[in-house]
Amino acid sequence: MGDYTFLHQLNIGIHVTTGTAALLLGVVALLSKKGGRVHKRSGLIFLFFIALVIVTALMGVLAFGANEFLIALTMLSGYQAFSGYRVLKSKSNKPKTLDILVALLTLSSGLYFLYYLDAIGMIWSPMIIYSTVGALFIIIAYDFLRYLFKAEHYKNFWLYEHIYKMIAAFTALLAAFIGTVLPQYHPYSQFLPSIFGTLLAIGSILYFRLKKT
Repeated sequence: MGDYTFLHQLNIGIHVTTGTAALLLGVVALLSKKGGRVHKRSGLIFLFFIALVIVTALMGVLAFGANEFLIALTMLSGYQAFSGYRVLKSKSNKPKTLDILVALLTLSSGLYFLYYLDAIGMIWSPMIIYSTVGALFIIIAYDFLRYLFKAEHYKNFWLYEHIYKMIAAFTALLAAFIGTVLPQYHPYSQFLPSIFGTLLAIGSILYFRLKKT
């Protein structure tokens, strides 16, 4: 790993290991029976490893000067996982202080990233960078707008939101993983996983929608 210090190499090792573990657990959660024991257990452990991915990404940037685009990808995956879990727990759109604070903190981090983008440098394709940050802002904007929905309308919508956000969190990780492992195929190795995830989320939502009718 070049001239990296031992602690930097250790942080990278933990980041890669936990990210890979999160992807594997995400696959288990996707393939297992929804609402079943395996789905719930793998989903919770998936969230745990996502948290470790976030911590190690922040350590890489703040302590070791790694490329800040790691934060953009990590914020997108981490925020969607957090919000997807929270909507599952509450099953309502009633405003919660924790949700609002995390959304504002993530929004501030995204704005900071855009402000210092010239200094950070375009290591990845500008299309990928701006679409990633744009997707993050759209999700946050929706999370604030949903508080305006009538409760009786939202009670039939939370499941689809949970499905979309958890699949989106998984595919953000997948895009980061494939884009890093296969840099020779940029930008396709960066955006094709996201297209796959979007189609998977739409298909899953339609499946459960039709199942309820």
